[in-house]
Amino acid sequence: MDHASFVDAARIALDLARTTEVKDAWSLESSCAGMTVGGLAHHLVQQAGHTVRLLSLEPVAEPPIPLLEHYARAAWVEAGPDDEANVSVREGADAAAAAGPDDVVAHGAAALERLPAVLHEHHTRIPDQVRIPWQGWSLTTGDFLVTRAMEIVVHADDLASSVGLATPEFPEDLVTDVLGLLGAIALRRHGQAAVVRTLSRPQRAPANVSAF
Repeated sequence: MDHASFVDAARIALDLARTTEVKDAWSLESSCAGMTVGGLAHHLVQQAGHTVRLLSLEPVAEPPIPLLEHYARAAWVEAGPDDEANVSVREGADAAAAAGPDDVVAHGAAALERLPAVLHEHHTRIPDQVRIPWQGWSLTTGDFLVTRAMEIVVHADDLASSVGLATPEFPEDLVTDVLGLLGAIALRRHGQAAVVRTLSRPQRAPANVSAF
């Protein structure tokens, strides 16, 4: 994934979060049940903030794990909507969104402004490693950016759906990486036949091959 595409995706997410439709619905429930529109907007724009913060940390002597192993280990992946792993994310985002749309957008804009320089600086860093503190392990920079891109693409659709807007279009190379990730997770969870049929033979496809 080109770094410019990631910056473009973060900008698209911020533009969506600052729309009148999102601001007017800030305290209403979003398409993500149990999470407000404001909380979802905060979670979306914070992906750029997380990237700036984690790429700015000093490297540690810790080998990164493979991308799919990251999702195999993460508790939230197969947790139910009411499990602690998911409830804590919703509650944390809603609490942060209580500061209001102007504050959330301002913090998102500040992160976006720093993002290109941070990506450029990190590009030459050795070791190529980004530690994820809330998980307790590291990924390569490229894999970490795919995780953030997936969050942006998926939650931009959630946010647009929440307020009746069209889902934004993202750079093709970035979406290709995101779909590759979602497809690989779905393959691991549901098996080859289920995924192949869903993509090519809907008459024999199972009802659900969701990655999450």
